[in-house]
Amino acid sequence: MNSFISKKNIPPLTEEQIKRLDALKYREIDYSDIPPLTDEEIERFRANIRRKKKLKIAG
Repeated sequence: MNSFISKKNIPPLTEEQIKRLDALKYREIDYSDIPPLTDEEIERFRANIRRKKKLKIAG
């Protein structure tokens, strides 16, 4: 079974889910299933930030 999730096949949140999310505290969020960023990804993000700053200055 394919477990891929895209924006197209995610059902809308129920009222109960919305209430539970609203009540969730930042420290209760579990990030353990998110892999750490690689050095290459971090550099790409930094390069993008530098590029955007140059565009703001030039514009």
